[in-house]
Amino acid sequence: MMQFILVTYDIENDRRRTKIHKVLEGYGSAVQYSVFECFVSEEDFARLRMRLQKLLDRKHPLDSIRYYQLCRDCVGRVEVDGNRDFEIQSPFIIS
Repeated sequence: MMQFILVTYDIENDRRRTKIHKVLEGYGSAVQYSVFECFVSEEDFARLRMRLQKLLDRKHPLDSIRYYQLCRDCVGRVEVDGNRDFEIQSPFIIS
């Protein structure tokens, strides 16, 4: 089952921030530098999260990665102002 995950991160260290960005590029689309929209299976989400957790510096008080799981109705209500459209890249089912 595919799910829509919005991933945001705030990482102070440039090297770790770049590594996190590159990992996320393999799972979704950047809508801002530190915000990604991802359509992933449950297995891919677990794998993504483990990879990102390894890059996170838990000793740094400002570093964080947030995962917002949006239901099908919420995804259907996404509104965008500006030049980049919101495109659902693949069908997904929320049970």
